[in-house]
Amino acid sequence: MARTKEFNEDQALDKAIEIFWHKGYNGTSAQDLVNHLGLSRSSLYDTFGDKQKLFSKALKRYQTQGQDNVKKLLDESVDIKAAFTTIFKQAVLESLEDRITKGCFMVNSAVELAMHDSEIDAIVGDNRKIMEEVFMKAVKKGQESGQISTKTEARTLARFIFNNYSGIRVLARAGEKDKQVYDDILKAMFSLF
Repeated sequence: MARTKEFNEDQALDKAIEIFWHKGYNGTSAQDLVNHLGLSRSSLYDTFGDKQKLFSKALKRYQTQGQDNVKKLLDESVDIKAAFTTIFKQAVLESLEDRITKGCFMVNSAVELAMHDSEIDAIVGDNRKIMEEVFMKAVKKGQESGQISTKTEARTLARFIFNNYSGIRVLARAGEKDKQVYDDILKAMFSLF
């Protein structure tokens, strides 16, 4: 008779996100996962398969949560420029307050693994496409309401915004703690709006 699971898979994935985000894929051992998730090796492997499958599931969960939050904020906002400002100021605040310089799990995964792992490359590429669409829809909404300049085509501006968001996260991972650096980036970016 099959044993029932005595743990919540979503909570286990959230813990996997934490450890992978902090240590990276290559820096996280099987024992790190057992210790951090509080599961036996057999439960871990029976539920998630191997380390790579667990990492992929954790990254997809992170992707969905992040996209949902940004999409909700932009969809519900009347002032699109203010919504983008909120998104970027939150990223800067997280970067400045992050003592372990973890950056963004998606960006870190892109840099560490996408070139060598086709499944991670697909997740990262999917994330970029979805976020580009979310940003483009918001930019169009801002352009139609006169809040955002129409000098730059909406898709081009959405790609630029996503690239800057990712860049801020890379700076955070690299340990940048000078608020002025982030302020200068945001000032230049928002001048194009």
